[in-house]
Amino acid sequence: MTTNPANPSEAWKPELDDESAMVEFEPLQGAEAPPFLNTADDVEAEEEAEEILETAETVDFSSLEGISVEEEPLADAPPPFELLESGGMSAVLEASAVSALMDLPEPRGADGALLGDITLPRISIHAFIENVTTAQMLQAAASDRRLAKAAFNVTMGGIPAAILHLGAQQSANLIVVESVAPAAKLLADLDHLAEFCDANTKVIVIGQQNDIALYRELMRRGVSEYLVPPMHPLHFIRAAANLYGDATAPFVGRSIAFVGAKGGVGSSTICHNIAWSMANRVEVNTTLVDLDLSFGTSGLDFNQDATQGVAEALASPDRVDDVVLDRLLTRCSEHLTLFSAPASVDRSFEFPSAAYQIVIERVRRAVPYVVLDLPHVWAPWVRQSLSDADDVVIVCTPDLSCLRNAKNLLDVLRTARANDAPPKVILNMVGVPKRPEIPVKDFGEALGIAPILVLPFEAQIFAQAANNGQMLAEVGPQSKTVEGIEYLAAHLTGRAAPAKRTGLLSKLSLAKR
Repeated sequence: MTTNPANPSEAWKPELDDESAMVEFEPLQGAEAPPFLNTADDVEAEEEAEEILETAETVDFSSLEGISVEEEPLADAPPPFELLESGGMSAVLEASAVSALMDLPEPRGADGALLGDITLPRISIHAFIENVTTAQMLQAAASDRRLAKAAFNVTMGGIPAAILHLGAQQSANLIVVESVAPAAKLLADLDHLAEFCDANTKVIVIGQQNDIALYRELMRRGVSEYLVPPMHPLHFIRAAANLYGDATAPFVGRSIAFVGAKGGVGSSTICHNIAWSMANRVEVNTTLVDLDLSFGTSGLDFNQDATQGVAEALASPDRVDDVVLDRLLTRCSEHLTLFSAPASVDRSFEFPSAAYQIVIERVRRAVPYVVLDLPHVWAPWVRQSLSDADDVVIVCTPDLSCLRNAKNLLDVLRTARANDAPPKVILNMVGVPKRPEIPVKDFGEALGIAPILVLPFEAQIFAQAANNGQMLAEVGPQSKTVEGIEYLAAHLTGRAAPAKRTGLLSKLSLAKR
């Protein structure tokens, strides 16, 4: 049992939901400075570092591109994490700070389209931190879905603690050190730290000085990244992920998961139409994955009769590569491919959660956008797929059972995705004649989140599209529902929305992300 350095009488027990991301706080009690700090060689190293920095030019960060160190905190940045009275370290994002996530730079492709976040491989990460606030931020990062495979340890003490630790134990794959020392002292300490690191060890430095000269000197000395607080956990996660990206797969597609708050709310229909709109209106390469193996309707909606599909991939997930994907995917249009479900009740589909994760990850490596049509069941693989998705969309109708189920889903996903934007809610089939409904305003207030899209009840175009094997835009291009779907498709891809048709948005409820 370790103790809280802010109050040594309190036990320090981090509370984590994910045991695979292990965080161990090991504050050093009364540790003395390592002897190397007083040697003549160290004095000479510090003088050399001071000379380098004095002769280097200082450049304002605002004039640079591609540098991850920021000149000032992000607008509306989350407040510093606080130590709870219970004594446990908890990085809890306040509800008012969730909107600040939208200000974080998201991964984008060369064409400016949003991409997915990289999941770090099975690596070991050891952080040596000086400030409690930074330690709390790293704990929040350690429990994030993107670091689920990594083993993460945090030790208080900064660079001196790192040297003491690495002198006795093997170096981790990624070392994170924090220092509040002046630039010259920081460089000298890092030179000593380098003597204890393995050749393949990568180092992230968290410092206090926002100086381009220091940044360049750190890069010259082999430091992998330099970050300056204040930081949101996603700043650190994306910095670490960039160091371990797969060179053979330069991007990871963005995954968007759709789930209904209950059966019959139109989740699959909306999911399929948004995938179609992303591909044919926004014109980005998209793959629709129908994961309702027994009752999936993607084949009917797209008028496709695929003999093979996602079930074959799930049966042998380790064999799924680009060649297998080309064979199993059905091309519906220039930019849209379909991973169809067998829609058969005479077969039993029982695959482990890992199989779904592997297949979805392989598809994400092959296409910029992956739209997941999830069935209305609650199974471990469904929960994992929702937790891992870059965006989650919950489709509801304005009734009490949907309100209850949507609230339960939101509560679970807010815990599992603490560093992500909250799921988006679509309110479908609003205005059914003679049906009592919960008003849209009351529905949003009860959930604590306003619906991003409110779609009217337009039974005729929905029924005609379903019976003809067509999309809504093909049978009712001027409808309010179609315009809302096209708007959301553009929103989910980070692209400009298609040209608006005059007057049709006046009664359509759209909310900003």
